[in-house]
Amino acid sequence: MDLTKTIQDLYAEKEKLERVIASLEELQRTAQANPVPPERSRRRGRKSMGAEERQEVSERMKKYWASRRGKQRKKAREVREADARAANQG
Repeated sequence: MDLTKTIQDLYAEKEKLERVIASLEELQRTAQANPVPPERSRRRGRKSMGAEERQEVSERMKKYWASRRGKQRKKAREVREADARAANQG
């Protein structure tokens, strides 16, 4: 058993451990310098709408339903006309 060789191996292992410890300490310092903020709790329930926003939605929906009614009436008129043509031909 070569005692000198064993001592050299132990010193090499010690240097390796010191480098690893130094790098871990550096990681710890950078993590503390840039802490991750905790997630905010999400708001529960619905967002309330202001009067102006409610009015805008109302106007938008009135236009939407008016266009839907118009399309329905047009389609119904086309069906009636097609039925009338079929009745006249038959």
